[in-house]
Amino acid sequence: MSRTGDINEAALRAEIVRTGALLYARGLAHGSAGNLSVRLDDGSILVTPTNSSLGSLTPERLSRVSVDGRHLDGDPPSKEAFFHLAVYEERPAARAVVHLHSTHAVAVSCLCHADSSNVLPPLTAYHVMRVGRLPLVPYFRPGDRALAEAVRGFARGHKAMLLANHGPIVAGATLQEAVQAYEELEETAKLFFLIGNRPAAPLTCEAVEDLQRHFPS
Repeated sequence: MSRTGDINEAALRAEIVRTGALLYARGLAHGSAGNLSVRLDDGSILVTPTNSSLGSLTPERLSRVSVDGRHLDGDPPSKEAFFHLAVYEERPAARAVVHLHSTHAVAVSCLCHADSSNVLPPLTAYHVMRVGRLPLVPYFRPGDRALAEAVRGFARGHKAMLLANHGPIVAGATLQEAVQAYEELEETAKLFFLIGNRPAAPLTCEAVEDLQRHFPS
């Protein structure tokens, strides 16, 4: 790897560690649940190790995984690294993926939905801009490789998706962008439960289309 590549990888490792600590401190991650990844220039990914707490990551122990799923170095990767790779394959512009088990988003994933193609209403402009339509991916047990194909199908048209009885996956052009979109998703899920059965006024179709024209994903 070139000297520039070494510097870039070191910076990304440090960013993953800082981001994991921030998400843990904010209560968006707990225990050893959730995982983060970034894509390197050669197509391999840095991903958080299996059974690791996002609140206590170290740069040198992050896993590096090849584009075809081989463990290259670092600690053993998250057992969910395979669906990170599926997202990257379908979204060439994505350079980061965030998957957490935050409380309100997971609660939404446990509900029955009449329309699984978009399981949160467009309550705010920022949800539309940063998250967009949020489809529900059918349930698979943790670690089931069949989940990768399901994720791949949804990733083609969505930067975010919700795994049934599990939690969201959010992709972004940078780790910061993916985290900000994830936070917007969790805040919209909070609003969804706070509003409950009260009469609400989500954004109209015309308002959503206007946002999509001005802020294409």
